[in-house]
Amino acid sequence: MLAPLRSPVVRLGLSVSLATGLYGVSFGALAVAAGLTIWQTCALSLLMFTGGSQFAFIGTIAGGGGGMTATLAATLLGVRNAVYGVSMNARLRPSGWHRFVAAQLTIDESTAVGASQVEPVEVRRGFWTTGLGVFVLWNLFTLVGALVGAALGDPRAWGLDGAAVAAFAGLLWPRLRRREAGSVAVVCGLVTALATPFVPAGIPILAAAVVAVGWSLWGPGRSRPAHRPGRARPGRGRPR
Repeated sequence: MLAPLRSPVVRLGLSVSLATGLYGVSFGALAVAAGLTIWQTCALSLLMFTGGSQFAFIGTIAGGGGGMTATLAATLLGVRNAVYGVSMNARLRPSGWHRFVAAQLTIDESTAVGASQVEPVEVRRGFWTTGLGVFVLWNLFTLVGALVGAALGDPRAWGLDGAAVAAFAGLLWPRLRRREAGSVAVVCGLVTALATPFVPAGIPILAAAVVAVGWSLWGPGRSRPAHRPGRARPGRGRPR
């Protein structure tokens, strides 16, 4: 019965869950500071459940952007989860109601831990342990942060208005180890800085999200390699 707990991937999933879940405190406090109620904040974590999109949403609201702009920014940043879903669905092959749960739990952390494994049983253990762990702890600490934020009052008196950037940067930092990811972050930051003086609040982060999604789809290295005639097989059309 305790065998799964001895699995290295389970221990990894639990440690990732705790580290990620703690960021929920920042999100809860900042969401309340942005004008959301405690229950709206908790509902956002429960239903949206993707940290980058959630911070983008409240960042847009806090900056004076409208609900539609905030939703578009959050949606664009959440597009990557659909890509993760295709990959993990092929490896997990969930059926019945498990498919709906797996879709909700498909985030950066659960995908990373699950996809890092080779054996199918370890893939499932890593994905489900991390996904469920992050979901429970993220929502728990969101509530804690929302309660704390409501008790603190004016966010500017405590520096919480500036903490949004720091919290989002902390959430993003582990993903910037690759040179390409760092380049995307720099480009998006420049787009945001250049757009801010000229467009309404909320639009700069939306523009940055468009750039990030565009880079992921059509950036350097995304184009298919040119076909080499010498490798064509007789009697065949274009390669699959």
